[in-house]
Amino acid sequence: MTAIFKKEFRSYFRSVTGFVFVAFFLLVFGLYTSVICFSQASSHFEYIYYNSGFVFLIAVPILTMRSIAEERRQKTDQLLYSLPISTAQIVVGKYLAMLAVYAIPVAISCLYPLLLKPYDPSGYVSYVAVFSAVAAFLLLGAALIAIGMFMSSLTENQIISALLSFGAMLLCYLMSSLTQYLPSASGATMVGFAVLILALAVIVWVITKNSTAAWILFVVLEIPVIIISFVNPTLLEGALPAMFDTLSVFDRFYSFANGVFDLKAVVYFVTVAVLFNFFTVQSVEKRRWS
Repeated sequence: MTAIFKKEFRSYFRSVTGFVFVAFFLLVFGLYTSVICFSQASSHFEYIYYNSGFVFLIAVPILTMRSIAEERRQKTDQLLYSLPISTAQIVVGKYLAMLAVYAIPVAISCLYPLLLKPYDPSGYVSYVAVFSAVAAFLLLGAALIAIGMFMSSLTENQIISALLSFGAMLLCYLMSSLTQYLPSASGATMVGFAVLILALAVIVWVITKNSTAAWILFVVLEIPVIIISFVNPTLLEGALPAMFDTLSVFDRFYSFANGVFDLKAVVYFVTVAVLFNFFTVQSVEKRRWS
């Protein structure tokens, strides 16, 4: 796994991808530092991370689009499968390499509040709030990178991989805003859940190429929804917007930027990262034995 990590990490800086990624993040951090801390004379450096969330829409597709897709396109994934390590070790090695690349600009940004110290004689800068936001920003990136890598495992085309990743990032970014447009009536909610369950079944079919497993998953998840809609339809009222609001990745990060350390959010970020790494392993494993 260490060899995979080193190979992947070096590959990002043998091309322009790693440099563009780091430069893009630092440019955004620098612009918001100038606007928030200097132009607005604010000592709340954590607001820089609060306002920088949109960068993931562009940065994550750039970072993850080639992670699995390029290996499949060039057929070099066959060489990886011949190594005396498991698929999980291959996936985790690639994931940790991307996480290390992502951590570089975030680590550099930690110097910014220290450099601002001479301009804050009152000592009002809260380093606890700042570095809590930094930790949450790292965890948010870890979760989103895992999602992007999973999208890359679904195709061998980098462009399609980037588009899938961008779509997933956009959905994550707008998820809480979409809740106000989602239906809250029980009938419409049942239809909404049916669509989501069908989409999940399609994803399972894409990963496993097993239509039986996909149909079983759809039936197992859809039957309880139908039963609830007939027995007690009031339970479905507002359930779809509430689910989207609960699953919103970015909303959980914003609480850190507002000075609140949310342990549940930490668990959520870690769970998303682990879950999508698992999905990637299954996707790669399916191809390994196909």
